[in-house]
Amino acid sequence: MKLQYTLIFMLGLLSSCQNKVEVTTSVDTFEKNSLTVMDYLNGYQIEELDYDALYSENAIMLNTRMGAENDSISLADIKRMDQEGWDLYDFKILDEIYLLPGVNTETKEADGSVRYYATWRTTKAATDSTEAIQTDVRLYESFDFDEAGKILYQQFYGDLTASSNVLEGK
Repeated sequence: MKLQYTLIFMLGLLSSCQNKVEVTTSVDTFEKNSLTVMDYLNGYQIEELDYDALYSENAIMLNTRMGAENDSISLADIKRMDQEGWDLYDFKILDEIYLLPGVNTETKEADGSVRYYATWRTTKAATDSTEAIQTDVRLYESFDFDEAGKILYQQFYGDLTASSNVLEGK
């Protein structure tokens, strides 16, 4: 009987050690990719993104806007849309950022992807004839990465259509 308990204990110890190696690798990848996401979030707020350093040349963004004609947005369009947004508005994250590891949908194992939830404040500056307008929108955003640790796939969910309508007086 003691031999059986000893064998069960040894098997448990062996399997727990084996799992730690996999988790450490996923944690290291998540930590590295989290730095990229923070560079993106900070750069977006100050309107200075190094797209070459952050994005894979094949990057796409899922188009989640209401009435979108295309389901994905190319990197060239991401750059153009970012600049158009910065020309009109100022953006600021109001919350402390908590980055969360994503999981592979089939295996449910951490896969190095990064997610976060935060409230973004968008401000349209005052003019001679109008007051400043602000909207606060809670966003969920996720990032998947290529082998080099660059953003390959980006998606976000939040009511940006309503925010745009408020900011533009619609």
